[in-house]
Amino acid sequence: MAMSPTRAVLDGYTRLRQQVSVMLELARAGEWDALIERQSGYLQLADHLRQLDKEAVLDDDGKQCKAALLEAILADDLEIREQLMARRSELGQLMDTSRRQRDLHRSYGKQAASVVDASDKFGPGTP
Repeated sequence: MAMSPTRAVLDGYTRLRQQVSVMLELARAGEWDALIERQSGYLQLADHLRQLDKEAVLDDDGKQCKAALLEAILADDLEIREQLMARRSELGQLMDTSRRQRDLHRSYGKQAASVVDASDKFGPGTP
């Protein structure tokens, strides 16, 4: 027996809600690779849901259920975005630090290497 378009839409939003909830937990745990893997499934589900949503006519209860699910989805999505922004900032800082270290090494690499060599030959504290 086929599922009605209304039931299919509400089930779709429920699955989407579950998917976003899992993605949020992955973001909180810093599991970025797993989050990205989940994102493709989320996007496919959302795309399929858009198509189903066009066909369904929801009654008042269905509309309220859909609204509640959407509200929860959007709240989790916002927190995921905040986690991603924090991660992007963290990666930016790491890249800046790495860039500065590389620049210092390029500028002072030979001098720093000679200091390290002297220290190795004569002991610490020898310039």
